[in-house]
Order: sequence, then structure tokens, then C-alpha cells
Amino acid sequence: MNIHEYQAKELFEQYGVPVPAGKAVQNEADFASAIDSLPDGAVVVKSQIHAGGRGKGTFTDGFQGGVKVLESKDQAAGIAAKMLNNILVTHQTGPEGRKVQTVYFTEASDIEKEYYLAILMDRATGGPVIIASTEGGVDIEEVAASTPEKITTVKIDPAIGLQAYQMREVAFGLGFSGDQLKQMGKILSGLYKMFWEKDCNMVEINPLITTPEGQIMALDAKVNFDSNGIFRHPDILDLRDLNEEDPKEIEASKFSLSYIALDGNIACMVNGAGLAMATMDIIHHFGGEPANFLDVGGGATEENVTAAFRIILSDPNVEGILVNIFGGIMKCDVIARGVIAAAKNVEIKVPLVVRLEGTNVEEGKRLLNESGLAITSADSLSDAAQKIVKEVEAAKS
Repeated sequence: MNIHEYQAKELFEQYGVPVPAGKAVQNEADFASAIDSLPDGAVVVKSQIHAGGRGKGTFTDGFQGGVKVLESKDQAAGIAAKMLNNILVTHQTGPEGRKVQTVYFTEASDIEKEYYLAILMDRATGGPVIIASTEGGVDIEEVAASTPEKITTVKIDPAIGLQAYQMREVAFGLGFSGDQLKQMGKILSGLYKMFWEKDCNMVEINPLITTPEGQIMALDAKVNFDSNGIFRHPDILDLRDLNEEDPKEIEASKFSLSYIALDGNIACMVNGAGLAMATMDIIHHFGGEPANFLDVGGGATEENVTAAFRIILSDPNVEGILVNIFGGIMKCDVIARGVIAAAKNVEIKVPLVVRLEGTNVEEGKRLLNESGLAITSADSLSDAAQKIVKEVEAAKS
């Protein structure tokens, strides 16, 4: 689960990480009070969406830049009015862009140098890792590719947590000494405590800055939480912005379905994440493009399967559906009944290929064959993928 920059900075402050003063608003009526709450001088107006590249983004009406640095507070309200409720397009949003429903006013900071700092889960070790670089303000992937020697990586043993020598290693890697060494230690300690206590997947500051006076602070903030741990944190769940999420994914979560929308035209309904990935890969192998990742899980009911079909068909890009079920905990006859129920309750106008294997497979196939529905059966995953790709192509001609 992602949150907005202003929400992440509020969490930072709770854990002792310095950030510039700021105020987020959702309507123009609150602009004046938010701006007045900031110190006099330069101000930054920031569009709040769950996507990077805001500063270089373009609004659909031609207005340039979702982040504006202004010399005084006088212009802030006018600039914010051009951003609020406008559609911002960045390299991460895609051409459809995102509607800006929150604007963040923050004091401008004098920057002496920019750095990069993040704590994230390392899949290789199964534990947290700190990544820091003297090259802030740019994509860390670019730094890793061009100047990897400028990146400091410190792996943390979750059993013992972040140690003082590791904090010094990161600070020295960034070139800090004296009082800044102490500041960095406090920042790292607070960030790691937040990362661990709040079940974060990633905490990123880009850029982390130093001011001419020697202060270190977080100029930007990006935080992602482990959705599987959100039940432990109702305060974090309250920060969820459903306007930033795909409506299909929101609906899927109500039925405990693991659904992620993609850009293709062949929808997949599978039980098991690994099998779902394999199904997507083989569709692509035979020339198709998967429209989604959808794992109905091992305990899905007819209601869940019907909901899954409804969600799939709400995507206007879907031109065919492949159901691939290996019956174990999820029995083939249950999925077959779900397919039949869905076909009766949700009008399916696109080709549908079903491959069943495993527990109660014969009963499942019998139910489908006797349903009178326009369903194409497949004997293997390869056979199923080839059939759905061919049927989708045939439907176009």
C-alpha cells in the first residue's frame, strides 16, 4: 500500500526525521490558511499523486510541472489552483495521467548537497537493506548503472536490528562527519524503527539534503507498506487513498482476490500465484498479452469466482478469458460451478477457454460440458494458451 508524500512526512516527524514545514489541502478554500502557516519566503507547491516524475510532468491542459518552487508565497495560491483537480501525466502514470486531489504547500529549503537514502526489503536475504548514495535527486537505477561505486549498501539482520557500526558505515559512505554524523545516526535510527514497526516494504528519501547551515533533512518521501501486515495498523490503513488505486483492484480486495491490472487483452483466472505467473508467461509466449494477474486462491467460492469474472469483464481491454485451475484445495467442480454461475449472472461476450486439472477434474469437465455454455476446453496449459490466443485473433477478423 502506498501513501502520499505529505502523509509519509507526517510519519517521519513522529520518528524524529527532520522535514520542511508543510501543509496539505484538498480544496481552494483552505489555500490561504495553509500558505499563511508557512514561514515567510520561498515556497514549494507539490501535486500529490502516487507516481514519480511529478516535477517533469505535464497537465492535460498544457500546464507544465507538478512541483513548482516559488520565490514568495504570493503566487502559491494561483499555482495550486492550476494543479488541483487537474490531470497530471508523468512517465510513471501512463498517458491517462492521475487526477490531483491534494496539493501540498511546503517551505523551500536551501540546498547545499543532495543524497539518496532508502530502506527496503531485500528478497535475496529476506531482510531489510539500507541503500545510500551521494547522488541524490536522480533515479537510483541510473546511478547503479553508471556509477555503482557511489552507492553504499548495508544489509541488516532482522534478528538483531540496525547496529551502531552500520549507521556509521552509511554515514561515512555519504561523507558525513562530526555533528552531521550524529544527525545521520538519529535519522537512520528513526527510519529503521518506522520501517520495522509499521511493516514497510520501502522507505525512500530522494533527495535527502544538507543545508548551508549543516542540517540534514528529508526533502521528499516515499513509503510503501506490506499489505499483508496492514491489519496490524489501522492508523496506516486510514491513510489509504482509494482515488489512487484501480477500482478493479479495490473490488477484488473485497473478495480476497489477488488482482493486478495489466495492459494486455487476455484475462487470466488462476489459482495459485506461481501458476498465475506461468499462465501469463505462456500467453505471452504464444503471442498474446495478459490483461491481468488474478489468483482466486485455494479457498474461493462460487461467489468469489463470479466476482472475479465481473471484475475481469469490467476491463474494456479484455478480448478473451483463460481459466487455468489445478485442483488441490480448490476443487475443479467448485470452479466449474463458479464459471457456470458467472456466465449466467455476468454476460460473457468474449472467447472463454477453460483448463482444469486435479481434484474432481472429471466432475468439473462434466459440469462445463453439460452447461450449454460457449466454453472451449483445453487439456494442458500450452493447449489452453494457444487456443485463447487463436480465438481472440479470430474474433477480431
